[in-house]
Amino acid sequence: MKAADVMTTRIVTVRPDASVHAVAETLLAHGISAVPVVDEHGAPLGIISEGDLMPRNEKARESRRDWWLQMLSEGGEVHPDYLQFLKSDHRTAAQIMVSPVLTIDENLPIAEIADLLYEKNIKRVPVLRDGRVVGIVSRADLLKTLAAPAHAHPRDPVHDDGHLRPVASDKLEALSHRGEVAAPQPPHDPAADEFSAAAFQQLGAEHERHEEEQRREAKRVAEEKHHRQASQMLEAHLTDEAWEHMMHNARAMAKKGEADYLLLRFPAELCTDHGRAVNVPDPEWPSTLRGMAADIYLRWKAELRPHGFSLTARVVDFPDGIPGDIGLFLSWAKHED
Repeated sequence: MKAADVMTTRIVTVRPDASVHAVAETLLAHGISAVPVVDEHGAPLGIISEGDLMPRNEKARESRRDWWLQMLSEGGEVHPDYLQFLKSDHRTAAQIMVSPVLTIDENLPIAEIADLLYEKNIKRVPVLRDGRVVGIVSRADLLKTLAAPAHAHPRDPVHDDGHLRPVASDKLEALSHRGEVAAPQPPHDPAADEFSAAAFQQLGAEHERHEEEQRREAKRVAEEKHHRQASQMLEAHLTDEAWEHMMHNARAMAKKGEADYLLLRFPAELCTDHGRAVNVPDPEWPSTLRGMAADIYLRWKAELRPHGFSLTARVVDFPDGIPGDIGLFLSWAKHED
């Protein structure tokens, strides 16, 4: 059995130039929680989930916390202010989508799909035929198919090609914990010894598996957050108001006896080389800056460097041993000759 046999073919897609409001209406109208973004030929460009429709900054999210949470509770009634607010959001699908999007071929066996969903910790994956999106396989699709008896007739026809590979039970169990459909449970054996060493070892193994899933989920969330932050900072520009606010804070730090101030912390993804020049450090690191970080560098060069201020960049964290966030530090420390 392969992807083409289990995928949902009644798919909904949006174009990259669709407005945030149009994307939200699409999700609500079809009762789905994510939608692929495709070009005019049906080729996948990215994917948008409900979480990607959140306001761009923390202040906006907090001010509307009640109905954003209400909107994100799948199946619940949508707050009346939700769509009205999104009408004022001028972003497009291309600006909020997660890209690149992971896809699979329609001939991929379902055992490999289960492995993929488990390893990548994702809920769904678009299916391609000749480079075009022709369906989507979700955890629910996969689990319902694997759990269905041979004589069952699901809502969408599923054809067994007689070559179904066995899927590791621990992978299916993990998928059921992450999705909405529960995997079939074996019958309870009252005679089982729950106080054997093997049973206790199993409890420890389950705990380790749960911890590993949490670590993977935290890493995935952090990566998505960094990607969105980088996209936002790439499009944003430094305003006079923001620059004055930074200078006010720097002055406040000087009054406290500090010799430098963190002007901006940003994902290494905002650099053209993902922070390698900053990490070396390479004297040419300023040429790798983009977006908001580049604006700050140019503003410092024109206004503050002539007055003795220095600007340095350094990597402030290293998740998995690679540059994570980078900080731009304004310094007024006295340098000894």
